[in-house]
Amino acid sequence: MANLKEIRNRISSIGSTMQITSAMKMVSAAKLKKAQDAITAMRPYSSKLTELLQNLSATLDGDAGGAYSTSREVSKVLLVVVTSNRGLCGGFNSSITKRVVQTVAEKYADKTVELLTIGKKGKATLGKTFKVIDSKDAIFDDLTFDNVALIAEELMELYTDGTYDKIEIVYNQFKNAATQIPQVEQFLPIKPIEGGADITNSDYIFEPSKEEIVLALIPKSLKTQLYKSIRDSFASEHGARMTAMHKATDNAKDLRDDLLLTYNKARQAAITNEILEIVGGAEALKN
Repeated sequence: MANLKEIRNRISSIGSTMQITSAMKMVSAAKLKKAQDAITAMRPYSSKLTELLQNLSATLDGDAGGAYSTSREVSKVLLVVVTSNRGLCGGFNSSITKRVVQTVAEKYADKTVELLTIGKKGKATLGKTFKVIDSKDAIFDDLTFDNVALIAEELMELYTDGTYDKIEIVYNQFKNAATQIPQVEQFLPIKPIEGGADITNSDYIFEPSKEEIVLALIPKSLKTQLYKSIRDSFASEHGARMTAMHKATDNAKDLRDDLLLTYNKARQAAITNEILEIVGGAEALKN
């Protein structure tokens, strides 16, 4: 059994750890509220924009979407992997890493796959296995639509100039603070409307023409899709970190309580031994 001084030092160390994890939990909880409000407000807009674009595109010729809707034989694939810049968020980053490896193995085993990472953790882990063409780590320092739009424009250019035949986004979708769902979304080419979807054929007069509206909406829709994915991941990160720090604080408290019990037992045993030694010495002096 460790001596009393060692146990006291461990109790003190665990107490300091608890203060850190508790503070990180509170910081993440505050950031989560803001991030959750942002993604909750944005989802209806994003889904409605996609629905509008699909309904409009379905009434046009197949090539009306221009270069962004042109499908070609897939030989080179780019995966946009959204992770975090910092750790201590449970299985948030590892779930994305596993999903990337699984996606490549199941869908693109015989294709050339390269990555563009958003977040330092993704580059650090996946860079050992895959070729990372670029890393946009600074986006989380100023997460605005305009900054994300610049990344989306780069991706659109990489697709239109034929560098890649398909681009997909891998990210964690926010469900609640305890649950994040890894998602793989097709970014380019634009997915056509599902065969069984309900197409609204209302008799509208368009100004300008339908074709011009679609061509103007497509870049906007793609930028919004990427922004939504990063916002989703950002909210998921803080939810995962808050949950992980809550569990860490609880585990540290349990460990501290066990050590306090051990410390009290050891202290009581030391006191008992001292009393026995004193009593034994006194009895020896009598004799």
